[in-house]
Amino acid sequence: MSPSKTDIPPQTSAPDLEILGDQVTLHPGGYVQPTVPEDGPERNLVEHMARFRESPLDFLREISLYVSGTGWRAYEDVIGQPIYYPGFSDNMKAMIMRTPMLQQRILDLANKRLDVEEKAGFFSHARDQGKAKAIRRDEIVSSLREVALGLTDGMICKMESNRFIRFAYYSATQLLTRAYHQGIHVSSEEVLRLRSVAETAAKNKHSIIFLPCHRSHVDYVSLQLICYRLGIALPTVVAGDNLKIPVLGSFLQHAGAMWIRRSFANDALYTTLVQSYMDTLLQNGFNVECFIEGGRSRTGKLLSPKFGILSFFMDSVLSGRVEDAIICPVSTQYDKVVETESYISELLGQPKPQENLRDFLSASSVLSLKLGRVDVRFHEPWSLRSFIAEQRARVSDAKPSSALSDPLSPQSRIRLLRTLGYRVLSDINAVSVVMPTALIGTVLLTLRGRGVGKSELIRRVEWLSARVRAKGGRVAHFAGAPTSTIIERGLDVLGPGLVGTIDDLPETTYTAVDRFQLSFYRNMTIHLFISEALVCAAMYTKVKQGGGPDNQRISFDALYEQVGFLSSIFRGEFIYPTAGLLLNLHRTLLGLESDGVITLTRSEGRADPHNAADTKVLSVEISSMERKNGRENFDFYNFLLWPFIESTWLGAVSLMGLTPPGPSQSEAWLDIRQAQETTQTLGKTLYHQGDLSYFEAVNKETLKNAYQLFVEEGIVLIRRSSLESSASTTAIRLAPDWTPQRDGNGSIVPEGRLWDFIEKIAKSRREGKNRRDGATVSTRVLRLADLVGKELFETAVVPGEGEILEDQRRRARRKQEARL
Repeated sequence: MSPSKTDIPPQTSAPDLEILGDQVTLHPGGYVQPTVPEDGPERNLVEHMARFRESPLDFLREISLYVSGTGWRAYEDVIGQPIYYPGFSDNMKAMIMRTPMLQQRILDLANKRLDVEEKAGFFSHARDQGKAKAIRRDEIVSSLREVALGLTDGMICKMESNRFIRFAYYSATQLLTRAYHQGIHVSSEEVLRLRSVAETAAKNKHSIIFLPCHRSHVDYVSLQLICYRLGIALPTVVAGDNLKIPVLGSFLQHAGAMWIRRSFANDALYTTLVQSYMDTLLQNGFNVECFIEGGRSRTGKLLSPKFGILSFFMDSVLSGRVEDAIICPVSTQYDKVVETESYISELLGQPKPQENLRDFLSASSVLSLKLGRVDVRFHEPWSLRSFIAEQRARVSDAKPSSALSDPLSPQSRIRLLRTLGYRVLSDINAVSVVMPTALIGTVLLTLRGRGVGKSELIRRVEWLSARVRAKGGRVAHFAGAPTSTIIERGLDVLGPGLVGTIDDLPETTYTAVDRFQLSFYRNMTIHLFISEALVCAAMYTKVKQGGGPDNQRISFDALYEQVGFLSSIFRGEFIYPTAGLLLNLHRTLLGLESDGVITLTRSEGRADPHNAADTKVLSVEISSMERKNGRENFDFYNFLLWPFIESTWLGAVSLMGLTPPGPSQSEAWLDIRQAQETTQTLGKTLYHQGDLSYFEAVNKETLKNAYQLFVEEGIVLIRRSSLESSASTTAIRLAPDWTPQRDGNGSIVPEGRLWDFIEKIAKSRREGKNRRDGATVSTRVLRLADLVGKELFETAVVPGEGEILEDQRRRARRKQEARL
């Protein structure tokens, strides 16, 4: 029997760019790479670099080419504004210090300080108070300028030496090809389009703002290497100052990194300085790179957008200080992410280790393991000014008298930022490539049973690949290789620590060894199927009750209500289509019906049999064909969402433990970080006792999102210090109308709004073999939640004068208005 092939039509796959030495070749989609020995050259964007031990002469030849700057290595005639020349940093600092905004801020701060000193009587004994104040003002201004100059020097990237960047490129490529031995793959269509956009932007002196997703430290290395190899001006990379460590920090700063604090607090000078730097970069057409999610995603899926740096970009254009900037969303996908093991430790509650050069370079995964390839995809760039104009016009047409129609109003700015952030995330998802490891991880975690045979794994990977493409996604192609070969390559990259292989059986069988770490790769596909997962999880509320098909049929109204509820509680986790709940639901039902997963019962007289929105759907049920196939596709969609349902359920159950043990503690405030840590402890206990199906439900990031949901819904109230504070100084307590009661024995009564909220989540929760949700939660699980909760009250926070009480229900309404 001939080997199975991946069903990837050549015409649907963008051609890849092959760069070997100075020769650039375009291969059409479906290009079959000639058979070469395993140690032959990789055909990708980054050539396999020569090693001294393997070929000392080639190694020395390569170094001489970079030192002399031969051909494209010279990096002199770049597309964009001049960079990497002596005096670059001094010029940049001078431009920043001259910005009117920064000069005005320094003057304002000096005047405020002068007012304080005058009120304190500092000038009461001066003969000429006007002259004394003028001298003192000049002293304060001079001092503030020195501070601003020092901050600027430590912040800006220092593109000073062309020879340095040639060395940096060579060094980074050496390290990257040791880890990702198959190199960086890009679409030739996309990079040629990017070069064309970069040429136009350079003529107009417009900046390209690269907005990649962020899963690894390799993200910014790979993008810098691509820009260097294609002759595009390197972007200034907005990086957290946690990477500003000895040796490495200086190296990165001269390679294009700028440092920014994680929190600006109330530092008006620093905030203005950052805005002035962004203005200077954009006014002069320098490219910028900023991670839309803020930090690295520890879960594998896109995080919600962070609006800090985005707000600086938008303010530059909105104010008119910058004519325009070009937004370029970027997706970076990996066969295997270097940091996944450390991510799991962090998600389980272990402290994040301090960044240091030794760990960065000595990690065996970086220097010796073969982690496959990196796929980088560029969405079609678009104008930020045009985007703002489109949003203004849309709001003006819809609500001409609304405050949102004023582009400078706070409501308008918040709406613009949110729309911009989620537009970028949507564009990233649109160009993301699903890697073989993601396909394998998804299949292994969405099948019932302990393992899967080789033939079944091949079949399900092919099915999943087809579903990804049908949903508009992209599957990485491997030059027409058979599915079995692609799976073998993926399993080699994942390694036996994640996927186990049992060979001494009639058929080779694979098992998920580290399900928590595999979930990182499964989450790379979930965005494509979130609508189907929500529908199936809502249908499961009836399916889990058992009985025949008639008993498992769900009315459209009940389905709509549960899908709406699940969509609401996961709004911080996933990105939904923008068409609205009802239309998205109808489209999803139509798609599932077309795939043979469900059967729809409609009212008679429908006008268009292919348009679910044009008819009245009365009820939904699993199709007979799907039942005959063991519900494998219906279960697949549920398996994608169940871990997130479990995590939110766990978070809600932990809130029951925040019920005050007695009247004296009714006003007590509990540290939110401790509350989340005890929730993880509760989750680990429930998992090992069989009341929690997924260990990944205890991961810190998902629980943090759940707590944010509870705050937005007004279930819990928060209290912060009057100073800008971190989560460690934030306290919470249950809102009065959400607080459960205790019976005469002091036990929590399973009744009330919070209990009803938990029950509604539990309806879509995966049923265990030896439990039923209601009875279990109201006895053992509730007792454990109360047990860990009482420990929190032993260290309860007492309110003080310098603290601000916030009504989160009112805040939730404001956020809801901003979303509308």
